[in-house]
Amino acid sequence: MASEELSDRVRDLLTGHMAISEKKMFGGRCFMLNGNMLVCPLKSGSLMVRVGKDGMDDALAVPGVVPIQMRARVMTGFVEISGDMIEDDDALGDWIARAQAFVETLPAK
Repeated sequence: MASEELSDRVRDLLTGHMAISEKKMFGGRCFMLNGNMLVCPLKSGSLMVRVGKDGMDDALAVPGVVPIQMRARVMTGFVEISGDMIEDDDALGDWIARAQAFVETLPAK
């Protein structure tokens, strides 16, 4: 699935949420909540999800979920969900909700 198609699906699921904005990052369009990154569709069709440091173990226990690595650095608190795991809107919505639960604990930027 192309990142634009995934972006459209994420946008549809977040419609009506007043504090959501979009920002170009990582070669795609990231979705921000109160100025903090929430999720970001990647060129590969996978989804970067912000789960926080404390949410990493639970997220990584799900098959097909891996830590995000940018160049040689692992980004703590972020995971990558393979595109085949978020083909339906319920699964995609679950990962967005997981990210939202964490990001809502952060101060607005």
